[in-house]
Amino acid sequence: MCGIAGLYNLTGQPVRGELVQRMCDLIRHRGPDDAGVWCDGPVGLGHRRLSIIDLSARGHNPMANEDETVWLVFNGEIYNYQELRPRLLQDGHRFRSETDTEVIIHLYEEVGPSCVEEFNGMFAFALWDAKQRRLMLARDRFGVKPLYYTILGDTFAFASEVKAFLALPEFKARADFFALAEHFTFQNTFGERTFFEGVKLLPAGHYLLSENGQIEIKKYWDLTFQPQNDRSLEEWAQCLRKRFETAVSRQLISDVPLGTYLSGGMDTGAISAVAARRIPEMHTFTCGFDLPEDVSELEQHFDERDESHELARYLGTVHHELELGPDRMAAALPRVVWHLDEPRVGISYQVYYTAEMIRRHVTVVLSGVGGDELFAGYPWRYEPILGLQSDRFEQEYYKLWIRFLSDDEKKKLFTRELNHALGDFSTFDSFRTALGSSDGYDPLHRALYFDFKTFLNGLLIVDDKLSMAHSVEARVPFLDNELVDAVTRIPSDYKLMAGESKVVLKGATRGLLPEETLHRRKQGFTPPDQSWYKAAYQDIESLILSERAVERGYFEPSYLRKILDDHLSNRSNNRFLLWSLMCFEWWNRLFVDRESLPA
Repeated sequence: MCGIAGLYNLTGQPVRGELVQRMCDLIRHRGPDDAGVWCDGPVGLGHRRLSIIDLSARGHNPMANEDETVWLVFNGEIYNYQELRPRLLQDGHRFRSETDTEVIIHLYEEVGPSCVEEFNGMFAFALWDAKQRRLMLARDRFGVKPLYYTILGDTFAFASEVKAFLALPEFKARADFFALAEHFTFQNTFGERTFFEGVKLLPAGHYLLSENGQIEIKKYWDLTFQPQNDRSLEEWAQCLRKRFETAVSRQLISDVPLGTYLSGGMDTGAISAVAARRIPEMHTFTCGFDLPEDVSELEQHFDERDESHELARYLGTVHHELELGPDRMAAALPRVVWHLDEPRVGISYQVYYTAEMIRRHVTVVLSGVGGDELFAGYPWRYEPILGLQSDRFEQEYYKLWIRFLSDDEKKKLFTRELNHALGDFSTFDSFRTALGSSDGYDPLHRALYFDFKTFLNGLLIVDDKLSMAHSVEARVPFLDNELVDAVTRIPSDYKLMAGESKVVLKGATRGLLPEETLHRRKQGFTPPDQSWYKAAYQDIESLILSERAVERGYFEPSYLRKILDDHLSNRSNNRFLLWSLMCFEWWNRLFVDRESLPA
């Protein structure tokens, strides 16, 4: 796991190596163990290394092939690199290290850009082919590793995190109005759009080629459901169990200490159960909350420490717990926003603190992200759309995904100037674009396709950025290529059945976990901020209704006050919306105003 950055002059002029170095300095947290910059005329590649596999200096990046005609900077892990390596050796390639990085280089030499189709892993990389005078950027199938790019005059710039662009004199951070419109409907942005005007996120499952001053983006993978009805539920569960155990085992490869999240639920529990059989005295981690006496009914189950502690005892792990109180949000908020680069799904300061705890014990942690999006883990969202025809499905599922405000409601939140700039922009159009080529699927698989492309993408960015803030590599076993390919063949009836979600996954993990764990109610990893924000009313008000915030001209102050007052008086639970509003003000202070992080 690392951070990458670089520059490419589209007209062939030399780039400045010191700028690439400054870009890397701004993402040092992604790789504190080593650093490297390589420049040759119009291209410059930079790297910050977090050493995970082959800790020796032979893993240094940028890395080249034997004759130095191919150069690479790489972020992530290729879990099947040991399977690919013998074939490359047989074809005459010479290896100088035991890294997966070198496998990418040599496979590219063999098959060119299509090499990405053979990698089972999480990755973002930049590769310079000196013979072809070609720059290639690539991102893994699912978007576990982020990669951003922008064009500044004749210069194409890319990096693992947007903040690296702050090192470039020509870069000025400005809000993308259409990203604002999407976020304050979905609490997310879709596709390549970011909060930064002119900055794009390379989509998952795509690669980018730039040569002769031209830029081309190609899709090499998409989520495709092809359900097979020739197996019973029990047979699919047995097949899934085998694929799941293989996926977890595959992701245990590491030359540094490794642990797992353990929330007390099925997803992290099943991962921990498989990993604990292979790693003696494995470390597991959970975070809980100091629940107030007047906690709402919704928030009574937010603290899962008792369940995770019991499960850790059952699995025999070395367990670590963290408790957060209501005062911890304000202290972390600016740093969370800085590391995220832009507001994304959910409330996430608890992820930041948990990663800080994890780093004191291990460098790699396995996460349960992806299980809900593969196995229909949100039944309250999926049940209302079952059986709907295509046109009804789109309208009804869009309504279910309005987490904040509809387009009409946003007109009251946004100022006249912002509404004018947005024109007739429709978030329903964004929604339909994200549905992509899912037309032929049944309603549940259409919903899972959408969630996979949008909500999961946001979750992965949050997990990556906030774990890497503390130089922790987060891996996601549910997003193993072979496991996902198997799940796409399982009929939707076996994922959601009679109001019960993850049916086939429960069958697959039965015996790994106690029966009560398999049937625990679904609980997201989120603090009890509905209650906590009431005590922090004045602090929130002084941030989002400050003179600085109001003068930016994005939001109507009267509507912001209504959002606050409705939350305080229990007319509505606006905790997620208030979190996003606070994050956006800090985003402006840190990236637009270039304010330093508070001490």
